[in-house]
Amino acid sequence: MAGNLTRDEARERARLLKVQSYAVALDLTEGEERFESVTTVRFTAERPGAETFIDLANAKVRKITLNGVQLDPATYDPDKGRIPLPNLAAENELVVDADCTYMRTGEGLHRFVDPVDQKVYLHTQFETAEAHRMYACFDQPDLKATFELTVLAPNDWEVVSNSAPDEVLELAEHRGRHGTLQAAKRWHFPPTPVMSTYITALVAGPYHKVTDEHDGIPLGIYCRASLAEYLDADNIFEVTKQGLDFYHRVFGLRYPFGKYDQLFVPEFNAGAMENAGCVTFLEDYIFRSRVTDAMVERRAETILHEMAHMWFGDLVTMRWWDDLWLNESFATYMSVLAQSQATRWGQGAWTTFANVEKAWAYRQDQLPSTHPIAADIPDLQAVEVNFDGITYAKGASVLKQLVAYVGLDNFLAGVRDYFAEHAWGNTTLSDLLSALERTSGRDLVSWSKEWLETSWVNTLRPDFETDEQGRFVRFDVLQEAPADHPTLRSHRVAIGLYSMDGGVLRRTKRVELDVVGARTAVPDLVGEVRPDLVLLNDDDLTYAKIRLDDRSLRTLVEGGINAFEDSLPRALCWSAAWDMTRDAEMATRDYVKLVISGIRSISDISVVQSVLRQARLAVQQYADPAWRATGLAALASALRELLDTAEPGSDHQLAYVNALAGVAVSDDDLDFLRAVLDGERVVEGLTVDADLRWTLLHALVVGGRAGEAEIAAELERDATATGERSAAMCRAAIPTADAKAAAWERIVEGKLSGAVLRSTILGFMDPHHPELLEPYSERYFAEVDRIWKSWTSDSAQKFAVGCYPALLIDRATIERTDAHIAASAPPHALRRLLLEGADGVRRALRARARDAAA
Repeated sequence: MAGNLTRDEARERARLLKVQSYAVALDLTEGEERFESVTTVRFTAERPGAETFIDLANAKVRKITLNGVQLDPATYDPDKGRIPLPNLAAENELVVDADCTYMRTGEGLHRFVDPVDQKVYLHTQFETAEAHRMYACFDQPDLKATFELTVLAPNDWEVVSNSAPDEVLELAEHRGRHGTLQAAKRWHFPPTPVMSTYITALVAGPYHKVTDEHDGIPLGIYCRASLAEYLDADNIFEVTKQGLDFYHRVFGLRYPFGKYDQLFVPEFNAGAMENAGCVTFLEDYIFRSRVTDAMVERRAETILHEMAHMWFGDLVTMRWWDDLWLNESFATYMSVLAQSQATRWGQGAWTTFANVEKAWAYRQDQLPSTHPIAADIPDLQAVEVNFDGITYAKGASVLKQLVAYVGLDNFLAGVRDYFAEHAWGNTTLSDLLSALERTSGRDLVSWSKEWLETSWVNTLRPDFETDEQGRFVRFDVLQEAPADHPTLRSHRVAIGLYSMDGGVLRRTKRVELDVVGARTAVPDLVGEVRPDLVLLNDDDLTYAKIRLDDRSLRTLVEGGINAFEDSLPRALCWSAAWDMTRDAEMATRDYVKLVISGIRSISDISVVQSVLRQARLAVQQYADPAWRATGLAALASALRELLDTAEPGSDHQLAYVNALAGVAVSDDDLDFLRAVLDGERVVEGLTVDADLRWTLLHALVVGGRAGEAEIAAELERDATATGERSAAMCRAAIPTADAKAAAWERIVEGKLSGAVLRSTILGFMDPHHPELLEPYSERYFAEVDRIWKSWTSDSAQKFAVGCYPALLIDRATIERTDAHIAASAPPHALRRLLLEGADGVRRALRARARDAAA
């Protein structure tokens, strides 16, 4: 990574400098590779005569002027991405005149050409520290300033930034630096409030826009012109308005950035980004084909997540990336709270959270790279790999527990005080905890040490004895932790007793208590009749894995999973069964049996899709290889039956056919998918639209029933950016040695855009044919160091994670990983990713052994 700023360097620079303002002038009218960027920075220095540096990446620097003195452009170090600034004055003005580089990886100022109409679209992505790819800046979160932007752009473009433009001037003729003469517009954006560099933004191109207003706040939604017909602006505006009303009420402070634009941009490399007043989203959130309500729910959560950042992150910003978790966890928790209280999803939002977000957290927290929620972030490389399940989902789970500990009203009162005290500034975790202590009266120091400063997830098990009448004579909750992460925490938990009654599994008893230490007695359950199912952590109050006793697990497998009255306990049981499978305490074939018997009863579509994904992964990676074909056939057969009986046009029907495409390997199942794709088999209510066509074709390619000719024909039919990515994935998935070799060369050459790179890797690493990947284990380790050093951070991570030989589940993969780490001593961020890959192989080996023993 160019300019891998360390925490110590950032602290020293922040002690030395106070930045007042940036004025940035951009000319976007010339060339496909570079654009003109002239930056004027005004700042003070605490120690006149001192020196520092300003960040600028991958640029051609023409002129540097500091306080009227010309500096030698040759002092710019492109490898480090830094311009040295010697002999500072008390008050300084710096002008940097450069040509910067358009990116295709999703970082910096990304340039995209729409294959539908050849129109050019630009957008920025500056988190963690990529603003200096567009303009020279002190690119760290605690050097806030105002930003004034002037942009020259083609005449037919929209230009959007953090503030609304105060002038748009048409230029009949504009001659750029390189002599090109054309009509253009000059857009001027007045100075913003003070903000961090990473939340500044620019989006430009012939975007389609829809506008509205709510509570005096101008609203805008933007997308590419070729996607305008699919933009469901009414739904997006509805969630946006619900969110603004909710946050105004609970935060006690109006939205602080004037207008609120939301832009769906091509080839975005994240789900969304909280640029102040100019939020960018993954374009997949514009649904050109039918999606289930789970995707609509996910989009709503993302909208509300980014909106929460306007206060927590943008108005009040972390001092350094150690507190990234607090930024993201707070937004995740608040978005689900907003969904549950202000949108149509209601309390079902917490069911989704339990099944999706916490599953992510549990997985991440059990990797060898697990880290405390409040992580140590020594440099930018460390934070780049910390956008993980701990930073988002575990942190949000623990905040949910904190809310239960201090009370929601006290929590929100503390947050309001925090905003009032620190608006427009930078903070650390202690600032928030102090505010919460004042409003709740709780001492949070010990809570913080226990939950935020330790790693791993505890496991809770029921341990009991019954008498001849089947009544509990003793009931304890056991808490476990591994030897290398021995912390036993204090948990507030509920325990539910569930019994079958007329075919319904009803809760007959609930007790709530604090679980502390290795064994906690539950006297309130002594004398109760042992039920059909005992559910620890009922209502999902704490962050812990739970185990089911033998009778409870048997109840679920024999049909009890279908019998719950409510969605949340069912989701918690699904989560427990999945954890037991991943931990080799439940055989994969038993988990698959549970899925087949219970999937029909799940009404929550997000849980349906999650469980089906997990079942497929379990068969492909955790099953005894000798049973794998049997497991795939069983899943496919069950999905065919479900598809036959699903309500026509329902979300469940769509989920079933998508899942079937992922497990179909038999001639009969592939014949069925071919007939659906070709229109020879009509499934009532099922629309075979563009995205479903690619899903079906991909299954046929993997099954050896389609190849290059069919892919090319489908791409001609769907000559869009989505079509290009889908075709790239299909081509890389062709199950021949030649196709894999060609895909590998496309990947390692490093010329693919970030979005196409990701799709190509997904196709290349298809789990149905791991034998074709065997030659690439050695090649991966031969390339990964070079790629890590020479590619941008996001693309390098895509390769390091996506191409790791995770599907070669044997000891040799682990040994090769260990040998590579020992021999090459990779940077700590890459070492972490390699260790995570090897741990996945170890887990799969344990699960396979457990399944074979069954």
